[in-house]
Amino acid sequence: MNPILITFALYLGGMLLIGVVASRQTKNLDDYILGGRSLGPVVTALAAGASDMSGWLLMGLPGALYAAGLIEGWIAIGLILGAWANWRFVAAPLRAYTERAQNALTLPDYFAARFPERGRALRILAAVVILLFFAIYSASGMVAGARLFESTFAMPYSTALWAGAAVTVLYTLLGGFLAVSWTDAVQATLMILALIITPIVVISVGGGIDVSLATMSAANPARVDAFGGLTVIGFISLMGWGLGYVGQPHILARFMAAESVTSITAARRISMSWMVVCLLGAMTCGFFGYAWLSAHPEVKAIVDANPERVFIVLAQQLFNPWIAGVLLSAILAAIMSTLSCQLLVCASALVEDFYKPFVRPAASGSELLWMGRIALLVVAVVAITLAMAPESRVLKLVSYAWAGFGAAFGPVVVLSLYWRRMTGAGALAGMFTGAITVLVWGHYQFWGLYEMVPGVALASIAIVLVSLATAPQVESERLFARVWKELEH
Repeated sequence: MNPILITFALYLGGMLLIGVVASRQTKNLDDYILGGRSLGPVVTALAAGASDMSGWLLMGLPGALYAAGLIEGWIAIGLILGAWANWRFVAAPLRAYTERAQNALTLPDYFAARFPERGRALRILAAVVILLFFAIYSASGMVAGARLFESTFAMPYSTALWAGAAVTVLYTLLGGFLAVSWTDAVQATLMILALIITPIVVISVGGGIDVSLATMSAANPARVDAFGGLTVIGFISLMGWGLGYVGQPHILARFMAAESVTSITAARRISMSWMVVCLLGAMTCGFFGYAWLSAHPEVKAIVDANPERVFIVLAQQLFNPWIAGVLLSAILAAIMSTLSCQLLVCASALVEDFYKPFVRPAASGSELLWMGRIALLVVAVVAITLAMAPESRVLKLVSYAWAGFGAAFGPVVVLSLYWRRMTGAGALAGMFTGAITVLVWGHYQFWGLYEMVPGVALASIAIVLVSLATAPQVESERLFARVWKELEH
Protein backbone atom coordinates (compact mmCIF):
# COMPACT_ATOMS: atom_id res chain seq x y z
CA MET A 1 0.00 0.00 0.00
CA ASN A 2 0.93 3.65 -0.40
CA PRO A 3 2.95 4.70 2.69
CA ILE A 4 1.64 8.27 2.46
CA LEU A 5 -1.94 7.01 2.37
CA ILE A 6 -1.33 4.84 5.46
CA THR A 7 0.26 7.77 7.31
CA PHE A 8 -2.68 10.03 6.44
CA ALA A 9 -5.16 7.37 7.56
CA LEU A 10 -3.41 6.93 10.94
CA TYR A 11 -3.25 10.67 11.46
CA LEU A 12 -6.89 11.24 10.56
CA GLY A 13 -7.95 8.31 12.74
CA GLY A 14 -6.13 9.89 15.68
CA MET A 15 -7.91 13.18 15.16
CA LEU A 16 -11.30 11.45 15.06
CA LEU A 17 -10.46 9.59 18.27
CA ILE A 18 -9.76 12.91 20.00
CA GLY A 19 -13.10 14.17 18.73
CA VAL A 20 -14.91 11.17 20.23
CA VAL A 21 -13.17 11.61 23.61
CA ALA A 22 -13.92 15.34 23.65
CA SER A 23 -17.58 14.72 22.80
CA ARG A 24 -17.99 12.92 26.13
CA GLN A 25 -16.99 16.10 27.96
CA THR A 26 -19.20 18.36 25.84
CA LYS A 27 -22.50 18.62 27.69
CA ASN A 28 -23.85 22.06 26.74
CA LEU A 29 -23.32 25.05 24.47
CA ASP A 30 -20.77 26.61 26.86
CA ASP A 31 -18.63 23.47 26.56
CA TYR A 32 -19.15 23.31 22.80
CA ILE A 33 -18.16 26.94 22.16
CA LEU A 34 -15.42 27.63 24.78
CA GLY A 35 -14.68 24.29 26.44
CA GLY A 36 -15.85 25.61 29.82
CA ARG A 37 -12.90 28.07 29.91
CA SER A 38 -10.58 25.24 30.96
CA LEU A 39 -7.53 25.51 28.67
CA GLY A 40 -4.12 25.54 30.36
CA PRO A 41 -1.26 27.72 29.07
CA VAL A 42 0.33 25.07 26.82
CA VAL A 43 -2.90 24.12 25.05
CA THR A 44 -3.96 27.79 24.88
CA ALA A 45 -0.63 28.72 23.26
CA LEU A 46 -0.46 25.88 20.75
CA ALA A 47 -4.15 26.09 19.89
CA ALA A 48 -3.88 29.83 19.26
CA GLY A 49 -0.82 29.32 17.05
CA ALA A 50 -2.24 26.40 15.09
CA SER A 51 -5.61 28.06 14.54
CA ASP A 52 -3.80 31.21 13.36
CA MET A 53 -1.43 29.77 10.78
CA SER A 54 -3.64 27.44 8.71
CA GLY A 55 -2.62 25.91 5.37
CA TRP A 56 -1.22 29.34 4.56
CA LEU A 57 1.84 28.49 6.70
CA LEU A 58 2.90 25.47 4.64
CA MET A 59 1.44 26.46 1.29
CA GLY A 60 0.78 30.19 0.92
CA LEU A 61 3.92 31.53 2.65
CA PRO A 62 6.46 29.10 1.13
CA GLY A 63 4.78 29.72 -2.23
CA ALA A 64 5.17 33.49 -1.83
CA LEU A 65 8.90 33.17 -0.99
CA TYR A 66 9.40 30.75 -3.87
CA ALA A 67 7.69 33.05 -6.36
CA ALA A 68 9.07 36.44 -5.29
CA GLY A 69 12.05 35.86 -2.98
CA LEU A 70 12.99 37.56 0.29
CA ILE A 71 10.79 40.60 -0.28
CA GLU A 72 7.78 38.53 0.84
CA GLY A 73 9.46 37.93 4.22
CA TRP A 74 8.15 41.27 5.45
CA ILE A 75 4.76 39.60 5.86
CA ALA A 76 6.26 37.34 8.54
CA ILE A 77 7.86 40.27 10.39
CA GLY A 78 4.54 42.11 10.43
CA LEU A 79 2.76 39.00 11.69
CA ILE A 80 5.26 38.42 14.52
CA LEU A 81 4.92 42.00 15.75
CA GLY A 82 1.13 41.86 15.48
CA ALA A 83 0.85 38.51 17.27
CA TRP A 84 3.08 39.66 20.14
CA ALA A 85 1.04 42.85 20.58
CA ASN A 86 -2.17 40.80 20.55
CA TRP A 87 -0.92 38.50 23.31
CA ARG A 88 0.59 41.34 25.32
CA PHE A 89 -2.20 43.92 25.20
CA VAL A 90 -5.43 42.13 24.27
CA ALA A 91 -5.38 38.59 25.67
CA ALA A 92 -5.61 39.25 29.42
CA PRO A 93 -8.12 42.16 29.32
CA LEU A 94 -10.36 40.26 26.89
CA ARG A 95 -10.25 37.12 29.08
CA ALA A 96 -11.28 39.17 32.12
CA TYR A 97 -13.89 41.21 30.28
CA THR A 98 -15.69 38.27 28.67
CA GLU A 99 -16.05 36.44 31.97
CA ARG A 100 -17.39 39.55 33.75
CA ALA A 101 -19.57 40.61 30.79
CA GLN A 102 -22.34 38.08 31.45
CA ASN A 103 -19.92 35.21 30.71
CA ALA A 104 -19.75 36.14 27.02
CA LEU A 105 -19.06 33.06 24.89
CA THR A 106 -18.54 34.77 21.52
CA LEU A 107 -17.18 38.07 20.25
CA PRO A 108 -20.70 39.36 19.43
CA ASP A 109 -21.69 38.33 22.97
CA TYR A 110 -18.87 40.48 24.33
CA PHE A 111 -19.77 43.50 22.19
CA ALA A 112 -23.42 43.27 23.27
CA ALA A 113 -22.49 43.06 26.96
CA ARG A 114 -19.83 45.78 26.76
CA PHE A 115 -22.25 48.21 25.07
CA PRO A 116 -25.75 47.20 26.23
CA GLU A 117 -27.34 50.35 24.80
CA ARG A 118 -26.56 49.04 21.29
CA GLY A 119 -26.35 45.36 22.18
CA ARG A 120 -28.94 44.00 19.75
CA ALA A 121 -27.57 45.88 16.74
CA LEU A 122 -23.94 45.04 17.61
CA ARG A 123 -24.76 41.35 18.01
CA ILE A 124 -26.44 41.20 14.60
CA LEU A 125 -23.78 43.20 12.73
CA ALA A 126 -20.89 41.28 14.32
CA ALA A 127 -22.50 37.94 13.51
CA VAL A 128 -23.06 39.00 9.89
CA VAL A 129 -19.40 40.05 9.58
CA ILE A 130 -18.28 36.71 11.05
CA LEU A 131 -20.43 34.69 8.66
CA LEU A 132 -19.37 36.75 5.63
CA PHE A 133 -15.62 36.70 6.10
CA PHE A 134 -15.37 33.25 7.68
CA ALA A 135 -17.18 31.77 4.71
CA ILE A 136 -14.28 33.12 2.63
CA TYR A 137 -11.66 32.13 5.22
CA SER A 138 -13.06 28.61 5.57
CA ALA A 139 -13.07 28.29 1.80
CA SER A 140 -9.30 28.95 1.83
CA GLY A 141 -8.86 25.96 4.13
CA MET A 142 -11.00 23.83 1.87
CA VAL A 143 -8.90 24.87 -1.14
CA ALA A 144 -5.65 24.08 0.69
CA GLY A 145 -6.93 20.64 1.68
CA ALA A 146 -8.08 19.94 -1.86
CA ARG A 147 -4.69 20.96 -3.28
CA LEU A 148 -2.95 18.61 -0.84
CA PHE A 149 -5.09 15.58 -1.70
CA GLU A 150 -5.05 16.46 -5.39
CA SER A 151 -1.24 16.65 -5.49
CA THR A 152 -0.61 13.65 -3.23
CA PHE A 153 -3.15 11.14 -4.52
CA ALA A 154 -3.83 12.43 -8.06
CA MET A 155 -7.50 12.99 -7.23
CA PRO A 156 -9.80 15.22 -9.27
CA TYR A 157 -10.10 18.61 -7.55
CA SER A 158 -13.78 18.18 -6.66
CA THR A 159 -13.20 14.77 -5.03
CA ALA A 160 -10.14 16.08 -3.18
CA LEU A 161 -12.21 19.01 -1.88
CA TRP A 162 -14.75 16.75 -0.16
CA ALA A 163 -12.07 14.36 1.10
CA GLY A 164 -10.08 17.18 2.67
CA ALA A 165 -13.10 18.61 4.47
CA ALA A 166 -14.75 15.43 5.72
CA VAL A 167 -12.62 14.53 8.76
CA THR A 168 -12.26 18.13 9.97
CA VAL A 169 -16.01 18.63 9.91
CA LEU A 170 -16.60 15.30 11.65
CA TYR A 171 -14.32 15.76 14.67
CA THR A 172 -15.44 19.38 15.12
CA LEU A 173 -19.05 18.25 14.89
CA LEU A 174 -18.49 15.67 17.62
CA GLY A 175 -16.29 17.38 20.18
CA GLY A 176 -16.70 21.11 19.61
CA PHE A 177 -14.17 23.46 21.20
CA LEU A 178 -12.35 20.84 23.29
CA ALA A 179 -11.83 18.60 20.26
CA VAL A 180 -10.61 21.59 18.24
CA SER A 181 -8.22 22.74 20.97
CA TRP A 182 -6.80 19.32 21.80
CA THR A 183 -6.27 18.45 18.14
CA ASP A 184 -4.73 21.89 17.61
CA ALA A 185 -2.10 21.14 20.26
CA VAL A 186 -1.17 17.87 18.51
CA GLN A 187 -1.22 19.54 15.10
CA ALA A 188 0.94 22.44 16.25
CA THR A 189 3.56 19.95 17.45
CA LEU A 190 3.52 18.14 14.10
CA MET A 191 3.79 21.45 12.21
CA ILE A 192 6.84 22.69 14.10
CA LEU A 193 8.64 19.35 13.68
CA ALA A 194 8.02 19.43 9.92
CA LEU A 195 9.24 23.02 9.71
CA ILE A 196 12.47 22.20 11.53
CA ILE A 197 13.32 19.01 9.59
CA THR A 198 12.39 20.08 6.05
CA PRO A 199 14.39 23.36 5.86
CA ILE A 200 17.54 21.62 7.11
CA VAL A 201 17.28 18.98 4.39
CA VAL A 202 16.36 21.52 1.70
CA ILE A 203 19.43 23.65 2.44
CA SER A 204 21.66 20.56 2.62
CA VAL A 205 20.62 19.09 -0.75
CA GLY A 206 20.92 22.53 -2.33
CA GLY A 207 24.64 22.58 -1.49
CA GLY A 208 24.43 24.72 1.62
CA ILE A 209 23.44 28.32 2.20
CA ASP A 210 26.24 29.93 0.17
CA VAL A 211 25.78 27.73 -2.90
CA SER A 212 21.99 28.13 -2.78
CA LEU A 213 22.25 31.91 -2.54
CA ALA A 214 24.68 31.99 -5.45
CA THR A 215 22.32 29.85 -7.56
CA MET A 216 19.36 32.13 -6.88
CA SER A 217 21.38 35.30 -7.35
CA ALA A 218 22.57 34.08 -10.74
CA ALA A 219 18.96 33.38 -11.78
CA ASN A 220 17.58 36.68 -10.47
CA PRO A 221 19.52 38.97 -8.07
CA ALA A 222 16.27 40.52 -6.81
CA ARG A 223 15.31 37.20 -5.19
CA VAL A 224 17.99 37.54 -2.49
CA ASP A 225 17.36 41.23 -1.78
CA ALA A 226 14.70 41.91 0.89
CA PHE A 227 14.53 45.54 -0.26
CA GLY A 228 14.81 44.97 -4.01
CA GLY A 229 11.93 46.73 -5.69
CA LEU A 230 10.19 47.36 -2.36
CA THR A 231 8.05 50.49 -2.49
CA VAL A 232 6.61 52.42 0.44
CA ILE A 233 3.11 51.17 -0.41
CA GLY A 234 4.45 47.62 -0.71
CA PHE A 235 6.22 47.81 2.65
CA ILE A 236 3.12 49.18 4.41
CA SER A 237 0.95 46.50 2.81
CA LEU A 238 3.22 43.63 3.82
CA MET A 239 3.75 44.88 7.38
CA GLY A 240 0.05 45.71 7.60
CA TRP A 241 -0.77 42.02 7.93
CA GLY A 242 0.16 42.31 11.61
CA LEU A 243 -2.73 44.73 12.21
CA GLY A 244 -5.19 41.91 11.66
CA TYR A 245 -4.45 39.88 14.78
CA VAL A 246 -6.55 41.94 17.18
CA GLY A 247 -9.68 41.28 15.12
CA GLN A 248 -9.53 37.52 14.40
CA PRO A 249 -12.43 35.80 16.23
CA HIS A 250 -10.87 32.32 16.06
CA ILE A 251 -7.69 33.56 17.79
CA LEU A 252 -9.50 35.77 20.31
CA ALA A 253 -11.65 32.75 21.24
CA ARG A 254 -8.50 31.04 22.55
CA PHE A 255 -7.84 33.98 24.88
CA MET A 256 -11.44 33.85 26.10
CA ALA A 257 -11.13 30.12 26.84
CA ALA A 258 -7.91 30.33 28.92
CA GLU A 259 -8.32 28.93 32.44
CA SER A 260 -7.28 32.24 34.02
CA VAL A 261 -5.78 35.65 33.32
CA THR A 262 -2.56 34.59 35.06
CA SER A 263 -1.99 31.76 32.56
CA ILE A 264 -1.76 34.22 29.65
CA THR A 265 1.89 35.21 30.22
CA ALA A 266 3.19 31.65 30.00
CA ALA A 267 0.96 30.97 26.99
CA ARG A 268 2.32 34.06 25.23
CA ARG A 269 5.93 32.90 25.58
CA ILE A 270 5.17 29.42 24.30
CA SER A 271 3.03 30.64 21.41
CA MET A 272 5.48 33.30 20.20
CA SER A 273 8.42 30.86 20.29
CA TRP A 274 6.41 28.35 18.28
CA MET A 275 5.36 31.01 15.79
CA VAL A 276 8.85 32.38 15.12
CA VAL A 277 10.29 28.91 14.49
CA CYS A 278 7.41 27.93 12.20
CA LEU A 279 7.52 31.13 10.13
CA LEU A 280 11.30 30.89 9.67
CA GLY A 281 10.97 27.25 8.65
CA ALA A 282 8.21 27.94 6.15
CA MET A 283 10.10 30.84 4.56
CA THR A 284 13.29 28.78 4.36
CA CYS A 285 11.48 25.98 2.52
CA GLY A 286 10.11 28.32 -0.12
CA PHE A 287 13.22 30.47 -0.47
CA PHE A 288 15.93 27.78 -0.54
CA GLY A 289 13.64 25.28 -2.26
CA TYR A 290 13.99 27.44 -5.37
CA ALA A 291 17.72 26.66 -5.53
CA TRP A 292 17.27 22.88 -5.41
CA LEU A 293 14.36 22.94 -7.86
CA SER A 294 16.44 25.01 -10.30
CA ALA A 295 18.66 21.96 -10.79
CA HIS A 296 15.59 19.75 -11.44
CA PRO A 297 13.63 21.54 -14.20
CA GLU A 298 11.11 18.73 -14.71
CA VAL A 299 10.00 19.03 -11.07
CA LYS A 300 10.34 22.82 -11.03
CA ALA A 301 7.78 23.09 -13.81
CA ILE A 302 5.17 21.57 -11.48
CA VAL A 303 5.86 24.16 -8.80
CA ASP A 304 6.07 27.04 -11.28
CA ALA A 305 2.51 26.23 -12.35
CA ASN A 306 1.36 26.73 -8.75
CA PRO A 307 4.03 27.92 -6.28
CA GLU A 308 1.81 27.02 -3.32
CA ARG A 309 2.72 23.37 -3.98
CA VAL A 310 6.41 23.90 -3.23
CA PHE A 311 6.38 22.28 0.25
CA ILE A 312 4.35 19.34 -1.04
CA VAL A 313 6.76 18.71 -3.93
CA LEU A 314 9.86 19.06 -1.72
CA ALA A 315 8.47 16.56 0.80
CA GLN A 316 7.68 14.06 -1.94
CA GLN A 317 11.02 14.45 -3.72
CA LEU A 318 13.48 14.67 -0.83
CA PHE A 319 12.20 12.17 1.74
CA ASN A 320 11.44 8.50 2.16
CA PRO A 321 7.68 7.95 1.48
CA TRP A 322 6.99 7.19 5.16
CA ILE A 323 8.68 10.41 6.31
CA ALA A 324 7.04 12.31 3.46
CA GLY A 325 3.70 11.06 4.74
CA VAL A 326 4.40 12.56 8.16
CA LEU A 327 5.53 15.87 6.64
CA LEU A 328 2.49 16.09 4.39
CA SER A 329 0.33 15.30 7.41
CA ALA A 330 1.73 18.53 8.87
CA ILE A 331 0.10 20.42 5.99
CA LEU A 332 -3.13 18.63 6.73
CA ALA A 333 -2.68 19.55 10.41
CA ALA A 334 -2.25 23.22 9.56
CA ILE A 335 -5.34 23.17 7.36
CA MET A 336 -7.52 21.26 9.81
CA SER A 337 -6.52 23.29 12.86
CA THR A 338 -7.67 26.59 11.40
CA LEU A 339 -10.62 25.27 9.45
CA SER A 340 -12.08 23.53 12.49
CA CYS A 341 -12.05 26.62 14.70
CA GLN A 342 -13.40 28.79 11.87
CA LEU A 343 -16.34 26.46 11.37
CA LEU A 344 -16.93 26.42 15.12
CA VAL A 345 -16.91 30.22 15.40
CA CYS A 346 -19.42 30.48 12.54
CA ALA A 347 -21.68 27.88 14.14
CA SER A 348 -21.39 29.72 17.46
CA ALA A 349 -22.44 33.00 15.82
CA LEU A 350 -25.49 31.39 14.23
CA VAL A 351 -26.67 29.75 17.45
CA GLU A 352 -25.52 32.11 20.21
CA ASP A 353 -26.13 35.35 18.34
CA PHE A 354 -29.13 34.56 16.11
CA TYR A 355 -31.01 31.42 17.16
CA LYS A 356 -30.86 31.81 20.94
CA PRO A 357 -31.64 35.55 21.32
CA PHE A 358 -34.09 35.97 18.43
CA VAL A 359 -35.67 32.57 17.69
CA ARG A 360 -35.67 30.42 20.84
CA PRO A 361 -34.69 32.40 23.97
CA ALA A 362 -35.95 29.56 26.18
CA ALA A 363 -34.10 26.79 24.33
CA SER A 364 -32.53 24.10 26.51
CA GLY A 365 -28.78 23.46 26.63
CA SER A 366 -29.22 20.20 24.75
CA GLU A 367 -31.22 21.90 22.00
CA LEU A 368 -28.61 24.64 21.59
CA LEU A 369 -25.84 22.04 21.43
CA TRP A 370 -27.56 20.20 18.57
CA MET A 371 -28.39 23.43 16.79
CA GLY A 372 -24.69 24.31 17.00
CA ARG A 373 -23.83 21.05 15.25
CA ILE A 374 -26.44 21.62 12.54
CA ALA A 375 -25.18 25.18 12.01
CA LEU A 376 -21.63 23.86 11.63
CA LEU A 377 -22.73 21.50 8.85
CA VAL A 378 -24.50 24.33 7.03
CA VAL A 379 -21.43 26.59 7.19
CA ALA A 380 -19.19 23.74 6.00
CA VAL A 381 -21.36 23.17 2.91
CA VAL A 382 -21.31 26.90 2.09
CA ALA A 383 -17.48 26.99 2.41
CA ILE A 384 -17.11 23.94 0.17
CA THR A 385 -19.35 25.58 -2.42
CA LEU A 386 -17.19 28.73 -2.42
CA ALA A 387 -14.05 26.59 -2.80
CA MET A 388 -15.33 24.73 -5.86
CA ALA A 389 -13.36 26.90 -8.33
CA PRO A 390 -10.09 25.02 -9.11
CA GLU A 391 -8.23 28.29 -9.80
CA SER A 392 -8.71 29.51 -6.21
CA ARG A 393 -5.50 30.57 -4.42
CA VAL A 394 -5.04 30.08 -0.67
CA LEU A 395 -3.08 33.27 -0.03
CA LYS A 396 -5.56 35.46 -1.88
CA LEU A 397 -8.56 34.11 0.04
CA VAL A 398 -6.75 34.35 3.40
CA SER A 399 -5.55 37.91 2.82
CA TYR A 400 -9.07 39.14 2.03
CA ALA A 401 -10.74 37.47 5.03
CA TRP A 402 -7.86 38.46 7.35
CA ALA A 403 -8.30 42.10 6.32
CA GLY A 404 -12.05 41.91 6.81
CA PHE A 405 -11.79 40.77 10.42
CA GLY A 406 -8.84 42.98 11.22
CA ALA A 407 -10.62 46.13 10.05
CA ALA A 408 -14.15 45.33 11.26
CA PHE A 409 -13.28 43.98 14.71
CA GLY A 410 -9.70 45.03 15.53
CA PRO A 411 -10.25 48.73 16.35
CA VAL A 412 -13.50 47.90 18.16
CA VAL A 413 -11.82 45.26 20.34
CA VAL A 414 -8.78 47.37 21.27
CA LEU A 415 -10.63 50.61 21.99
CA SER A 416 -13.40 48.82 23.90
CA LEU A 417 -10.77 47.33 26.19
CA TYR A 418 -8.75 50.51 26.75
CA TRP A 419 -10.98 53.54 26.17
CA ARG A 420 -13.60 54.22 28.83
CA ARG A 421 -15.28 56.91 26.69
CA MET A 422 -16.11 54.56 23.80
CA THR A 423 -19.83 54.10 23.13
CA GLY A 424 -22.03 51.51 21.47
CA ALA A 425 -22.76 53.88 18.61
CA GLY A 426 -19.02 54.28 18.10
CA ALA A 427 -18.59 50.50 18.04
CA LEU A 428 -21.29 50.14 15.40
CA ALA A 429 -19.78 52.90 13.28
CA GLY A 430 -16.29 51.39 13.47
CA MET A 431 -17.42 47.85 12.69
CA PHE A 432 -19.51 48.93 9.70
CA THR A 433 -16.84 51.29 8.36
CA GLY A 434 -14.08 48.69 8.64
CA ALA A 435 -16.06 45.97 6.87
CA ILE A 436 -17.29 48.23 4.05
CA THR A 437 -13.82 49.70 3.49
CA VAL A 438 -12.33 46.23 3.02
CA LEU A 439 -15.09 45.16 0.64
CA VAL A 440 -14.76 48.29 -1.51
CA TRP A 441 -10.98 48.70 -1.33
CA GLY A 442 -10.41 45.00 -1.94
CA HIS A 443 -12.48 45.19 -5.11
CA TYR A 444 -10.82 48.25 -6.61
CA GLN A 445 -7.29 47.85 -5.13
CA PHE A 446 -6.55 51.58 -4.95
CA TRP A 447 -2.78 52.26 -5.36
CA GLY A 448 -2.08 48.59 -4.66
CA LEU A 449 -2.42 49.22 -0.90
CA TYR A 450 -3.56 46.21 1.15
CA GLU A 451 -7.17 46.85 2.19
CA MET A 452 -6.38 46.11 5.85
CA VAL A 453 -4.51 49.40 6.28
CA PRO A 454 -7.23 51.86 5.19
CA GLY A 455 -9.85 49.63 6.81
CA VAL A 456 -8.23 49.82 10.26
CA ALA A 457 -7.49 53.56 9.92
CA LEU A 458 -10.99 54.57 8.85
CA ALA A 459 -12.68 52.29 11.39
CA SER A 460 -10.60 53.81 14.22
CA ILE A 461 -11.48 57.34 13.11
CA ALA A 462 -15.18 56.43 12.92
CA ILE A 463 -15.14 54.98 16.46
CA VAL A 464 -13.48 58.05 17.96
CA LEU A 465 -15.64 60.63 16.18
CA VAL A 466 -18.97 58.91 16.86
CA SER A 467 -18.05 58.07 20.47
CA LEU A 468 -17.14 61.70 21.17
CA ALA A 469 -20.48 62.76 19.70
CA THR A 470 -22.52 60.36 21.87
CA ALA A 471 -22.70 59.70 25.60
CA PRO A 472 -21.39 56.45 27.14
CA GLN A 473 -23.83 54.46 29.30
CA VAL A 474 -23.17 54.30 33.05
CA GLU A 475 -23.42 50.50 33.07
CA SER A 476 -20.73 50.24 30.40
CA GLU A 477 -18.36 52.54 32.35
CA ARG A 478 -18.89 50.54 35.54
CA LEU A 479 -17.95 47.30 33.77
CA PHE A 480 -14.81 48.99 32.39
CA ALA A 481 -13.76 50.20 35.86
CA ARG A 482 -14.45 46.83 37.52
CA VAL A 483 -12.43 44.82 35.01
CA TRP A 484 -9.40 47.12 35.09
CA LYS A 485 -9.40 47.21 38.88
CA GLU A 486 -9.27 43.40 38.83
CA LEU A 487 -6.47 43.36 36.25
CA GLU A 488 -4.37 45.84 38.26
CA HIS A 489 -4.45 43.45 41.17
